Amino acid sequence: MSEHQNVAPAVVVGVDGSRAAIDAALWAVDEAVGRDIPLRLVYAIEPDEGRDTDSHDIARKFAAAETAVRCAAVAVESTEKLVKIEAEIVRGRPINALLAASRTAAMLCVGSVGLKHFHDGRIGSTASELAAAAHCPVAVVRDADPVSSAQRWVAVVLDEAGGDAALRHGFDEARLRGTPLRVMAVWQSRYTDIHDDHAVTDGNRCVKAALERRLELWRKNYPEIDVAAVALHASPLRYLVKHSDSIQLLVVAHERGQGIKELLGAPGIAALHHAKCSVLVSEPQNML
Repeated sequence: MSEHQNVAPAVVVGVDGSRAAIDAALWAVDEAVGRDIPLRLVYAIEPDEGRDTDSHDIARKFAAAETAVRCAAVAVESTEKLVKIEAEIVRGRPINALLAASRTAAMLCVGSVGLKHFHDGRIGSTASELAAAAHCPVAVVRDADPVSSAQRWVAVVLDEAGGDAALRHGFDEARLRGTPLRVMAVWQSRYTDIHDDHAVTDGNRCVKAALERRLELWRKNYPEIDVAAVALHASPLRYLVKHSDSIQLLVVAHERGQGIKELLGAPGIAALHHAKCSVLVSEPQNML
């Protein structure tokens, strides 16, 4: 029997003592409250490689872990929202601990940067690895300020591979946050007309019409949400740059594969450098 089968679902937050981790914990509160499940703070004490760790070093690292978890818990409690807080301190690489937690988590939330990644605007390596390999949705959080996010959209990036999970998360997040939803269908030209403005315009028109048909049922199930369809040729980055101040959360399908690297890697970070836009990567399609 798997050791994770008896673990109750929770919204899991990776904690490492950084301000970004506290932002992730604050962002995750509404996710846990909305699902009526606990918020679990997970800290991984990474072992030193190549040498034995003495008892004093172990005690120092454990004390640092307890402090980091306590600070995150106090920040969550300060919201005065009714959420159960759980804490777990484990030994091992953070990526391994969080991937293990993702097997039973409803969602995994991490900061966009951690203590080892101080560069402004850079997504940490742990966040990028988790977004590609986790067994549940992964939120890479850049901003937890509900005031600055109040009037900003949730946006979903879809492509020809599908993305039903991303679409569902987009509608759920828009409902949770009381915001408009923008659904972007990204398409690739299969012909040699990529520099033909008329061909691109016609392609956008056809893709948008197909997307509108696809959204009909979703609109019926989420009648309170202001939904707009957008067709984008080749890449969503130009659109994201233009509307970066209007987007609070970008939802992307796990199946985009290269798209995850595009949005969480150098091109996407450059595009969203001045925006406080978090990214939510849906769970793999075969996990639905």
